[in-house]
Amino acid sequence: MEHKIIQCPRCRKEIEVYKNPIPTVDIIIEIESKGIILIRRKNRPYGWAIPGGFVDYGESLEEAAIREAKEETNLDVELVRQFHTYSAPDRDPRHHTISTVYIAKANGEPEARDDALGIGLFNESTLPEDMAFDHRSILKDYFRRVY
Repeated sequence: MEHKIIQCPRCRKEIEVYKNPIPTVDIIIEIESKGIILIRRKNRPYGWAIPGGFVDYGESLEEAAIREAKEETNLDVELVRQFHTYSAPDRDPRHHTISTVYIAKANGEPEARDDALGIGLFNESTLPEDMAFDHRSILKDYFRRVY
């Protein structure tokens, strides 16, 4: 287990600090008969991605998924089910993250918000080439298992 020893600033005792993976959520948002929503990321790593983000302290995974969907797409989503959890240490080039992926439904017109530079509707045959993280692999699993 990766950790380091630091000195407590108050009592000067040595304490162990562990480096743990960071929990995240991704939301595959289905728009009936139109496809799924992907966002074009404004920040690194660039590319198209499933809407999602980091879970805030004190927040459930479900609350984080609903919040992130609203922040990035301006849609109120209904979570259908938890799809799968992805935990490869190299799935995010910035940190070791563990993402719980949800499938959700929404109505309306999505808008790129928060850290989304653009937004689009895609299906299995129209996925963009430049995808971020391991999202192409996640969507491959989604299309294989759901449809």
